[in-house]
Amino acid sequence: MRKMLTIISNVLRASTKKNGAQAVSEGARVVVSSRSYADFTPQASFDIKGCDLHRLEEGPAQQAVLTREEGLQYYRTLQMMRRMELKADQLYKQKIIRGFCHLYDGQEACAVGIEAGINPTDHLITAYRAHGYTLTRGGTVREIMAELTGRRGGIAKGKGGSMHMYTKNFYGGNGIVGAQVPLGAGVALACKYQGRNELCVTLYGDGAANQGQIFETYNMASLWKLPCIFICENNKYGMGTSVERAAASTDYYKRGDFIPGLRVDGMDVLCVREATKFAADHCRAGKGPILMELQTYRYHGHSMSDPGVSYRTREEIQEVRSKSDPISMLKERMLSNNMTNVEELKEIDVEVRKEIEDAAQFATTDPEPPLEELCNHLFSNDQPLEVRGTHPWTKLKSVS
Repeated sequence: MRKMLTIISNVLRASTKKNGAQAVSEGARVVVSSRSYADFTPQASFDIKGCDLHRLEEGPAQQAVLTREEGLQYYRTLQMMRRMELKADQLYKQKIIRGFCHLYDGQEACAVGIEAGINPTDHLITAYRAHGYTLTRGGTVREIMAELTGRRGGIAKGKGGSMHMYTKNFYGGNGIVGAQVPLGAGVALACKYQGRNELCVTLYGDGAANQGQIFETYNMASLWKLPCIFICENNKYGMGTSVERAAASTDYYKRGDFIPGLRVDGMDVLCVREATKFAADHCRAGKGPILMELQTYRYHGHSMSDPGVSYRTREEIQEVRSKSDPISMLKERMLSNNMTNVEELKEIDVEVRKEIEDAAQFATTDPEPPLEELCNHLFSNDQPLEVRGTHPWTKLKSVS
C-alpha cells in the first residue's frame, strides 16, 4: 500500500510540472486507473425506519437493497443539489441572482428518493422550492444556474427564474401557494384518460396543507380514482410559522381522510425511495390516490430574505445537520458496508464542485435574452402570431 501511494504521489508531482490544469487532470486519471474497485461490496441490505400508516393494512418494506452503483449515483446527485444551492446562496448575496429564491438544501433526500421510486415517463409538479426536482427530472446544473441569473441559456430561457422551471414531464415550479395541487390532479386525470399506466406526483408544503383547494382536490381524486401521489413535504415551518402553531392536526398523512396515507422519514433517501415505490404500485393497481407526508427539514430560511433563525435556534438547525443529514446518512451506510471508500467519495466531491463552478461561470457570462424574444413561447407548437405591446398601436411577434 505504501509503495502504491508513493507511485501515485510521484505521478501527481510529475504531472504538476507539465502544463497546469491539463497535467493535473492527466495525473488524476492515472490515479483512478491504478485503483481496483473489485473488493468493494456490490450490494447491501439496510434496515430502514418504518412508516406510520393510515387506512393501510401494510406499508412499504422496512428493508432496502442498495447497489453500489445506485449508492454512488444518489450520493453524486445529493451533493450536486447541496452544492448548487450553496452556490445560489452565494450568487444571491452578490446580487447576481435577484428576486425570489427558495433553496432546497437539507431536503435533498426527498427529490432523489422520489425520482428513484418512479419512472421517467411519470409526471411531477411541485411548488416554488423547485431547483432539486428540476435536476432530478433531467435539467442540468448549467441550465438551472443560468435560469436563476435570468440568462438566455436558462432552462426556461431566462424568463422563469427560481420558481418557474420545467422539463419533460415536469410542470414546475409554481409560485402560487397550493395552486399546483389541482393542476397535478388534472395531470393524473390525463394519465388515466390516456391509459398509459403513468401517474403524477403532486407536491406541496406543510404551509399549503391547510388550504381548501387541496381538500377539494383530494375529493375529486378519490371519486375518480386518479393515479396521483399527493406528497406533503413537511419541513416543520411554513415561512416563519411552526406547524404546531399553524395546524390543529399535524398528522398531514391522515388529512386525506378517505385517502390512504404514509408518514415517511424524508431525510433518508432509502425510506423515501421505498415509500414512493409502494405508493406508485398502489396507483398503478387502479386503487386511486395515496398521500405521503415526508418529514424533512430546510437548512436555509424560507427564502433568501429570511435568515431562518428568528423563529428557530441555530442549535436546532445544527442538531438536524449532525444527526439526520441525508448526505452524511448515505455516506456512512456505504462506508460502513465497504461499498466505497473516502477517496472515491472525495473524487466525486471534486467533480461536483468543478461542475458547479463551471455552471456558475456560464450563468454569470451568458447573455440575457434579447427584447425581441420577450413574447416568445406563449403557446406550444403554434404559428408565429402578433401580440399587443404596451399600448394598442405596438405589436410584438411571438414564436413557439
